[in-house]
Amino acid sequence: MLLFQKRFHEGLVSGAVTLTFRRWDKPHVRPGGRYRCHPIGVLEVDGVTRVRVRDITEEDAARSGFDSRDALVDYLRGARDEALRADTALFRIELRYGGDGDRTALALETDLAPADVEAIAAKLAKMDAKGPWTEATLELIGARPRVAASRLAAELGRETPPFKVDVRKLKKLGLTQSFEVGYEISPRGRAFLAARARRKT
Repeated sequence: MLLFQKRFHEGLVSGAVTLTFRRWDKPHVRPGGRYRCHPIGVLEVDGVTRVRVRDITEEDAARSGFDSRDALVDYLRGARDEALRADTALFRIELRYGGDGDRTALALETDLAPADVEAIAAKLAKMDAKGPWTEATLELIGARPRVAASRLAAELGRETPPFKVDVRKLKKLGLTQSFEVGYEISPRGRAFLAARARRKT
């Protein structure tokens, strides 16, 4: 996941922001990778290079969403309020907006009425008609977010292709979201699971 303050979201989506600098000890992203940026969707990384503060240009600042190089350097200084030396190492990350991914409106809906909970439960029960799998799959994804589908399937004693097909069924209900690697329970899914847990108590 790549995190950005809300003030950068519009620029990321429009293409005005195509660059960011990070004070990481090691790179957290790689060229060609797709990374979730909540709540706007997915960002695609085109390049990752190691640079120094002295290498930052005014053009870099503009591409990063800042009015000036000085403003960008002040931002990188951050809450630690420490001086950045000219030779302080940074990661320069070129990126672009990759769409909203599977960030569907349904997956983000968390205000579930009792009737909504009943409807989802009924659909899951129908999926379980030939053998229960939905509860175990949701629990595993919740406990093991962003783990490769092949590993999750193995933990359930299943083959990977049919496991992926079943997870897509959960995704259509808005209960899960897919990532470059693995899955997560969506906000709607978490709301449903919480409501179901309350019903069981």
